[in-house]
Amino acid sequence: MAPILEYIGLSFQTVFALALSALLGLLLAMATLFLMRRVSRLGKAGLVAAIAARCAAPLRLLFPLLAMSAVLSGIDDSTGLGAKLPYVLTVLVIISAGWLAIRVVRGFVDYFVTVYSIDHSDNLAARQMQTQIRVLGRVMVFVVYVATIAGVLMSIPSIRHIGVSIFASAGIAGLALGLAARPALSNLIAGIQIALTQPIRLEDAVVVEGEWGWVEEIHMTYVVIRVWDLRRLILPISYFIEKPFQNWTRTTADILGSVMLYMDYSVPLDEVRAEFSRALRESKYWDGKVEVVHVTDCTDKAMQIRLLMSAGNSPDAWELRCEVRERLIGYLQRNHPQSLPRLRLETADTGKGNQPPGEV
Repeated sequence: MAPILEYIGLSFQTVFALALSALLGLLLAMATLFLMRRVSRLGKAGLVAAIAARCAAPLRLLFPLLAMSAVLSGIDDSTGLGAKLPYVLTVLVIISAGWLAIRVVRGFVDYFVTVYSIDHSDNLAARQMQTQIRVLGRVMVFVVYVATIAGVLMSIPSIRHIGVSIFASAGIAGLALGLAARPALSNLIAGIQIALTQPIRLEDAVVVEGEWGWVEEIHMTYVVIRVWDLRRLILPISYFIEKPFQNWTRTTADILGSVMLYMDYSVPLDEVRAEFSRALRESKYWDGKVEVVHVTDCTDKAMQIRLLMSAGNSPDAWELRCEVRERLIGYLQRNHPQSLPRLRLETADTGKGNQPPGEV
């Protein structure tokens, strides 16, 4: 044991003090976690419980490292490799502190995502909060990563001096780096803009690039759109700041749907209106708000009838449109088949048809 300690450059007393401080730090971390769990059980402290669940591992690492750093700072008998131990502990403390900060941020996100659930139909306010929380949480995690890496680099004297000299002479190189990083920075800024202004939110129904779907995920640099046929459309997050798109649930999930039918001029419109009204009242997808029948166009062969209806959300609107279209077509087939679009052919009577056979 003694040759090993002599090679490392630490005395037995220093190793014992470090081991004892690490044990005390671990006990302190366990006591802190125990108190957090007790607080979460005694009251309705769901936030404390979410943070405690996330932070157990980094706390068990950070507290012993802090205790060892505190003990080592008051001991000056280290030589050789032992003299490098304070720098190693500093780096480990910075990394574990960054790990803890990331876990705390994710604990906050987990808690507020649970509080603002989007599992009900009227979820506009909840989707607004979830979008802000998730995007800002990812931004904060990114900032913690950058701060942690910067802290590690600046804690090592040799690298710190190199970094200062690089920054002092990085005119053209810095400009080139900035130009190269422009797309990433643009997406990062767009992510912050979306979190604050919210042109899109989670589970918004949108039409982008000719595809209709829902906003499934909003990440730091891209957005995942769940298309109606379960394909995933991946778009850079800056797309939603720089290009036009349709958001069907910007202010409310309610949406209007229309069905276009082409009928002969002989169709009884009052009966069509009555059947349309019955179809809506028997449908589970109609929200009871909009029920309109309009003759929107006339051609030389048929007239165009628009059936306008409302639903609580875009999937229900799609189902309602299909249901009404099928119901009205079946009604016309059964009751007014002559009112379906048809092409008339009428020949003019020249007056020769009454002549006796054989005469022209």
